Amino acid sequence: MKNIAIVGYGVIGKRIADAVNMQDDMRLSGVCDIISDWRIQNALRKKYAIYAATPDALKKMTMQGISVNGDLNSLLRISDLVVDCTPKKVAARNVEIYKKIGIKYILQGGEKHETTGHSFNAESNYQSAWGIKATRIVSCNTTSILRTLGALKKASLLQSARGTLLRRATDPWESHLGGIMNTLLPEPEIPSHQGPDAQTVDPSLDVITAAVKVPQTISHLHYWNVRLTRKSSNEEVINAFKSSSRIKLIRYDQGLVSNNTVKEMFLDMGRPWGDMYEVALWEDMLKVVNDELYYAYIVDNQAIVIPETIDAIRALTKMEKDSNTSISKTNESLNI
Repeated sequence: MKNIAIVGYGVIGKRIADAVNMQDDMRLSGVCDIISDWRIQNALRKKYAIYAATPDALKKMTMQGISVNGDLNSLLRISDLVVDCTPKKVAARNVEIYKKIGIKYILQGGEKHETTGHSFNAESNYQSAWGIKATRIVSCNTTSILRTLGALKKASLLQSARGTLLRRATDPWESHLGGIMNTLLPEPEIPSHQGPDAQTVDPSLDVITAAVKVPQTISHLHYWNVRLTRKSSNEEVINAFKSSSRIKLIRYDQGLVSNNTVKEMFLDMGRPWGDMYEVALWEDMLKVVNDELYYAYIVDNQAIVIPETIDAIRALTKMEKDSNTSISKTNESLNI
């Protein structure tokens, strides 16, 4: 059993904490944050050990009646690895603390690849993360790119890929603070950052992305045009996608016609928060024309990186050598 610390108990942190708690080969040593509101109080209700990231946070937590086990350093000293889920750039500053203590650490996709020197995707480069000190889980959109293009590559079908991403404006719980209305906001550069980000995991990918922010908060939607290595068929491509346990084929003709209907399906399935850990790819929309492939899918940015993080924990701490075994363990625990 490895002791895993979570720093940052927000949208991603709370999900990773729950996922760690479901595994039979790791233990949640505690969660650390600066907040003292309903979010950390929910962690307390789950009987998670609470740690304060700063002296001011300790005072506020104590005033709110939260039982605090100690500070960040005390949490790190009883842990084998820390998963940092703090906001962008905060994690990069925390790295100096992790290095000083000598603890292994995992960052999320908001940080740059150079912060860790390694970026992770379970199906693409699990072995290269074996026993290393640190890695970064690539972003939600990049994770989906690596899963889908990786499946095509393993089937020797992938030559090049061009994708357009319709990005949600903000997280649902923060829609009162930001986001956009009555407009579309294209990213100013092509390629958008997701293509180069995927290449930090697999430099051989010939991929270019463009992205547009849209006024909704449920999920991202991708459209892809892929040049195949040869003439193919819908059936062959679908079989390639089926080789990934984290791509879920859905059908438009079954009423799954939008991101909200797909979200409703996962809620009905009993997933916590209706989380979709998989890429939901439309099987009956997919089209192959000679050596060109067209397809579309949905990405849940709050959930897709959760199983990847659990697999990264196993790789860094040398709990499981084989990537397929780790992926299977994680899938089973999360009902993927």
